[in-house]
Amino acid sequence: MNALISTALSGVVLMFVGLFVRNKQHIKFFAIAAIIIAFIANLAQYPSVQLGGYVMYGMIEVTKFGVLFNAVALGTTLLYFLLSGSEFEKMGEHVADYFALIFFILAGISLAASFSNLLMLFLAIEIMSIPQYILAGADKKSLKSNEASLKYFLMGSFSTGILLMGITLIYGAAGSFEIAALGLGAESVHPLALCGIILMVFALAFKVSAVPFHFWTPDVYDGSPTVFTAFMSTVVKAGGFVAFLRMFHTSFAGGSISHHWTLILSLITAGTLVLGNFSAVFQQSVKRMLAYSSIAQAGFMLFAVVSLNSMGSQGIILYSAAYSIATIGVFAVLMKLKDYTFEGFNGLARKEPLLAGAVAVFLFSLAGIPVTAGFFAKYFVLSAAILNGRLLWLVVLAVLCAAISVYYYFRVIIAMYFKTGEPEVEQTSGGFKAALVLAIALVLVLGLFPNLLLCWL
Repeated sequence: MNALISTALSGVVLMFVGLFVRNKQHIKFFAIAAIIIAFIANLAQYPSVQLGGYVMYGMIEVTKFGVLFNAVALGTTLLYFLLSGSEFEKMGEHVADYFALIFFILAGISLAASFSNLLMLFLAIEIMSIPQYILAGADKKSLKSNEASLKYFLMGSFSTGILLMGITLIYGAAGSFEIAALGLGAESVHPLALCGIILMVFALAFKVSAVPFHFWTPDVYDGSPTVFTAFMSTVVKAGGFVAFLRMFHTSFAGGSISHHWTLILSLITAGTLVLGNFSAVFQQSVKRMLAYSSIAQAGFMLFAVVSLNSMGSQGIILYSAAYSIATIGVFAVLMKLKDYTFEGFNGLARKEPLLAGAVAVFLFSLAGIPVTAGFFAKYFVLSAAILNGRLLWLVVLAVLCAAISVYYYFRVIIAMYFKTGEPEVEQTSGGFKAALVLAIALVLVLGLFPNLLLCWL
């Protein structure tokens, strides 16, 4: 709850700061201070939920899981501001408005991690989505950015309609919006409820770029300004997954309905893994490769939802942190290059060894190489699926797809270390390099000691 209030207030304050403060650097420092305050305010709520969560007005449930996920979301956003905050200045004069929109998205993510009512779920999804439509079209001079914004808005509006229809059908069957009281895990399930579940699966699958509802992702991520793609494909995606997980783990765990939607989600997961990885292999742009990579990573994150156990909850926390830190780091370096193709990375290790080393560590993590955070992130979500007892075939498929992902991630590493070239790299500040070293340290520390994060659960 503290995270929701502090991020919403920070967004409102930043809107007014933009009216009176013209120095863009000062606006960035104000945003960093605001995110630190929100992070501290969120952690201050942890002692009150150590012995158990509590529900506020039947709408919001404050739990340890929600507080910890908010800490991950706010912490990775702080890293995002440190690495990419200066890039906001290149998007125009409305820097404060862009930061304000980011804070409003974080308010939606906080709500997604703590809703206990279907109406709150709808509000969370919309609060997360609407600012993204604006950020996607922030580069008004770019036709690709305009196209990305329009495509995202149209597809997002369509998925919202599907979500609302699903909520309506579930309400018609259960007579309540409270997810803990829906009774959807009972032995007999109303046909309306089953139809509502399927529609909600489809709508939430769109929000997290799961196949076959992924078709908007490559064009939107590729067309949007890179600085905003970095946020949309990481923290926002994790927020969609936590809403997914909270909805289904709370309402459907342990009931006979599980085999209905588990089969549907298993097929969606398999398709997401296969299409995301195989499509990424054939990309020539690193930015577009990362877009397809985000689809493939969504396949692994879906294991936390489909597994229906506590290890899945731990897995989504660790995966959100590992994936967000690594991807934000890769995008931060990508924004310093003029050429976004694989050839643009040729010889980067000789010219900028720190940037190349950082990219290598981040890509190792995304590929799930041991000693990095991505290894244990994949371990936890796949272990959750094995504990489920009915998803071994899906685990085998995921391991094969992880092996395929090594190919396209290592293409970048090979270009940096084993090919010659003169990549055009922007001047990097000492602060940027310090933040990059911090990101590397986080990836390695979480890879060696994942319990530093998970012990809080």
